[in-house]
Amino acid sequence: MGFAMVKSAVMDGLTVREVCVEADTGSGLPVFHMVGYLSSEVKEAGERVRTAIRHTRARLQPQRMVVNLSPADIRKTGASFDLPIAVALALSAGSIMDRCEKRVLFIGELSLDARIRKVRGILPIVSYARENGYEICVVPWENETEGKLVSGIEVVGAATLSEVWNFLETGERPVRRQQAAKVRDRDKSELDFADIKGQSGLKRASEVAAAGGHNILYLGPPGSGKTMAAQRLQTILPDLDARTGMEVTTIYSAAGLLDEAQPLLIRPPYREVHHTVTKAALLGGGRYPTPGELSLAHGGILFLDELSEYQRTVLDALREPLETKQVRITRKKGTYIFPADVLVAAAMNPCPCGNYPDLERCRCTPGEIHRYLGKVSQPFLDRMDICIETPKISYGELTCEKQEESSGTIRERVLRARKIQKKRYREREMLTNSRMGRKEIEEFCCLEEKEKQMIERAFERLNLTARTYYKTLKVARTIADLEGSGQIRTNHLAEAISYRMVDQTIWGNQKR
Repeated sequence: MGFAMVKSAVMDGLTVREVCVEADTGSGLPVFHMVGYLSSEVKEAGERVRTAIRHTRARLQPQRMVVNLSPADIRKTGASFDLPIAVALALSAGSIMDRCEKRVLFIGELSLDARIRKVRGILPIVSYARENGYEICVVPWENETEGKLVSGIEVVGAATLSEVWNFLETGERPVRRQQAAKVRDRDKSELDFADIKGQSGLKRASEVAAAGGHNILYLGPPGSGKTMAAQRLQTILPDLDARTGMEVTTIYSAAGLLDEAQPLLIRPPYREVHHTVTKAALLGGGRYPTPGELSLAHGGILFLDELSEYQRTVLDALREPLETKQVRITRKKGTYIFPADVLVAAAMNPCPCGNYPDLERCRCTPGEIHRYLGKVSQPFLDRMDICIETPKISYGELTCEKQEESSGTIRERVLRARKIQKKRYREREMLTNSRMGRKEIEEFCCLEEKEKQMIERAFERLNLTARTYYKTLKVARTIADLEGSGQIRTNHLAEAISYRMVDQTIWGNQKR
């Protein structure tokens, strides 16, 4: 007859909450009860745990056993409570002795033969344990490399339940060859902008987008290189800084998408979603919200190909996250916040056949074009900092043997521009020009009289909104940074304005 208590944790969105696993064994009819607002997979843990314990030297006598997971108002989901339940039961039954004097947190799934299987969410849970005074985390050995990304806390990886008993009674850590966390280098065989023939305007716009973190829309006929450019944007982006890298790694850990051998994410993520995606899959959600594709692209690129084929309600749901750089999902139990600082790249045809506004080749009726373009709302279009037209490539450009500029060369210029922005915003919570607010625009985007007259004419002729006006100034600031200029000049502003002419020409004509 006895009582034991061990500590574990549960993921609620991206928030970690501590869970206390209590076990009581005593005289009475042999029965096993588990309480504490449990999901079906946690309720099933009873059979897994008791069978796993039977395959170790510990023994559970036929008696009354009650397990409580508190607090009772937090729903317990997943199979990661198997290990703490097994430890609590064995301690309460007196089958093993706990001689560890340090604060320990347990997490892991059990198989029937007492092996400990990997679980997701180890990185945020270990980070939580360190911040809350725990000294040791016992995790599945397959998650050990991931857990050791967090400094300041000891992470013990166990492969079997017997190793956990040995650790608690003798303090001996399991010994096995464990590889250190690796960082994936840039692969020389990866996609490269040199693969794209011609299309100098498309490449230039992509460079500006990467340098300032600006959203970009590629608009042109099929086969003009829109998708190729978007897929290669990742190759010219700088690596993630330490803070963003840990944020992205934490998101992928919670989603169970980390590589065991190389868990630390340094490269900007690239996510490409199909046009049939739902709002919940794109933004995150569900009864118990989890991050969606937008958050999985945090710090990197979210590519929306065939933009006009997406449901309009799905695209419009992106409008607020693109401004706030986070996703807020409200449920009865509270509000969940997921990070979403992404560069959105989108591609679409100008009409169903793809040839508009070339009226000699386009056979679409005005009504068809209007309905096609109407699938993308103007407010969503205003969130695109850059809209670039990608004309059909000529035979001469396609067969030209001229060596195209590589991603490495473009990336060097992007890195120089990012370095300027990092220095400029060193005292602010931002890294790129796209994050500038009203105060930063007034401070860093000052225009001389000639430039003011130019932007005033563009504002009137292109029917710019306040949002697109400020976005034009941000893009101009990035173009100036690429040239190493401290002042926005007319050529910088002219190029930035040109990136708003395509959408105003095509969508504006449809309105009239």
